[in-house]
Amino acid sequence: MVESGIGSLGSAALFLGTYTPRLDDKGRLILPAKFRPHFATGLVMTRGQERCLFLLPPAEFQRHVEAFSSAPITRKDGRDYLRVFLSGASDEVPDKQGRISIPPILRAYAGLDREVAVIGVGTRAEVWDLQAWERYLAEQESGYADTGEEVFPDGPF
Repeated sequence: MVESGIGSLGSAALFLGTYTPRLDDKGRLILPAKFRPHFATGLVMTRGQERCLFLLPPAEFQRHVEAFSSAPITRKDGRDYLRVFLSGASDEVPDKQGRISIPPILRAYAGLDREVAVIGVGTRAEVWDLQAWERYLAEQESGYADTGEEVFPDGPF
């Protein structure tokens, strides 16, 4: 059952929805209220694909690291991915107002200025520059209806 923008997926949180908070002058983000309980004890922020940031509960981050680390060290693409993913990672604990600081290197990577979109993507949240998110969504919506059967052949529909 999904309530108020967050549900559950087994023991993991299920992040849903789109929110448009603003970064303050110190580069801090106020997390959506519906996400705060799942990040209350901390989160890991790192580079995501398409120039967004991933916000992961610590257990989910650990699961990703273990999965990525299973690739042989002799695979260059695996080493490259792990380097980019982990070198940008930052442990954060929200303050009492639900704010987290986004390090300058990650703000630059994602092109974050003031207007941002925070989206729920299942077991993680993503932070996007608002205009970049709107462009991405507009580009993806045209193929959205046609993609379902190709990507999820045994899907729910």
